[in-house]
Formats: sequence, C-alpha cells, structure tokens
Amino acid sequence: MPVLTPLKPADVAGRLKAHTAVLIDIREPDEFAREHVAGAVHAPLSAFDEVPLKLPDGRDVIYTCRTGNRTGVNCVRLAARVPGEAFVLEGGLDAWKAQGLATKADASKPIELMRQVQMTAGGLVLIGAALGLLVHPAFWGLSAFVGAGLFVAGATGFCGMARLLAAMPWNRAALKAG
Repeated sequence: MPVLTPLKPADVAGRLKAHTAVLIDIREPDEFAREHVAGAVHAPLSAFDEVPLKLPDGRDVIYTCRTGNRTGVNCVRLAARVPGEAFVLEGGLDAWKAQGLATKADASKPIELMRQVQMTAGGLVLIGAALGLLVHPAFWGLSAFVGAGLFVAGATGFCGMARLLAAMPWNRAALKAG
C-alpha cells in the first residue's frame, strides 16, 4: 500500500532550493490564494482526481496542506498519483511557517471559507446564549438552531452556512479575481 514519507520543513526547503523536488499544495483555492509556499503547485483535493498532474521528470513530489492532516488522511490516494516514492511536508504549512520559512501571503484575500463558517457559527451561538441569559430564554433557540445546522452539516456533508457565505460579495469577488 503506497504511503507518503514525511519530510521536515528544512529538508523540503533544501530540496526546493536545489530544484530536486516539487511541492504540491492540496488545499482549496480560497486557502491557497490567502497564503502558500512560493513556487508550490496548486492541486486542490476537491478536484484532485479530475485534474491531470503535470509532474516534473526526475523531481521528488512532496504534498502539503495546512497541518498535514488532509495529506495524512488521503495519503494512499495522493501517493497513487506518483510513480515511485512520494513525500509529505510534515506539519504542513503551519510547520513551514513555524520554522521561519517564507510564504507568499495575500491578506487582501478573504479568510478561508471554513474559518468564516466557524467564526459565524460561534458568534451566533454566543449571541443566542447571551440574549437568552440577558433578554429572554427564547433566544437560546438561536444557539440550538446553529448547533442543529452544524450537526446536519457534519452528518450529510452539506453546509448551508458555507453556501450562504460563499455567495457573499467579498467571497464572490475573490473567486473572480483568483
């Protein structure tokens, strides 16, 4: 069974500098647009099987995501796309930055969609709880409604809040510009 061999950020940086490897970032477009390792090839996991990988001859293939979790969960699928040994940036982009290695960041891009969902859901739960405590207990229904929505999103894979936030002007403009 194919697996990905972990590499420390400094080792990956050395291989990239020596042009002996290519870094493939499997995060989604909104995440990649906000920040990534300069020179990384973008191949989002959501479209990974539909898009042909243009692999450079003779160079190692190193996959990355934000923390290494997505690459770990999908290691068999990712390794299968590479002839020979494939690698993973241990700890992902977070570990890369923790080592003081440079990234290409664009703070003008919106925060990643799933972080927007987390912030919105958390804010609504807090507002519902505070209003339920300070104004009327019926406001706790807002917190319950958001909790039910999160449960449905986890159980079905459909997140209505993510769809709603994706349609917001700041996210639509970022997709058109990206």
